[in-house]
Amino acid sequence: MADEWPKILSRRIQTVSPWMDIIARDVEFTEGQPIQTYHAVGQQDYIAIVACTPDGRIPIVRQYRPAVEDFTWELPAGLVDSGEQPVESCRRELLEETGYPARAIQLLASAAPCTGRMSNRIYSFFVEAGNQITDFTPEPGIAMATKTPAEIVALINTGEFKQQLHLGALLLAELRGLIQLPR
Repeated sequence: MADEWPKILSRRIQTVSPWMDIIARDVEFTEGQPIQTYHAVGQQDYIAIVACTPDGRIPIVRQYRPAVEDFTWELPAGLVDSGEQPVESCRRELLEETGYPARAIQLLASAAPCTGRMSNRIYSFFVEAGNQITDFTPEPGIAMATKTPAEIVALINTGEFKQQLHLGALLLAELRGLIQLPR
């Protein structure tokens, strides 16, 4: 094992905020080659939810995203809390952001959001939702709507739904025959 390449020679972690670290790794790719430093963003694992309401609609949320300085429509999503299993994060985030309880949850995939820059995992789920709770109030700064698959495609085409990881979750749900996005 000691002769296998590449080798991580050192790892340094700088905490930037409660939600993000910068990780620097010194990598030697082959013996005698210069050591190269690579940086990555360290973050808690993340979940994205493609849910289907009893009437066949997909709940989505609209919020302001400072990173892109714009409002975006997205799937319900969030970080996996410390000590929490991704499936429990899915159940919690769906209810918090949309008011829909999960009746059945199916893991679509566990994947790397960006193999070149991020060190966390994204868990994409498909959820059969129950009826929305009667006293639901959206979180401050978040608007919630339910859309048909055709309306989701229209938002994608206008650039209002642009979160790439969520586009991937929609594709996974379609590939598994759980939703059908019109062409």
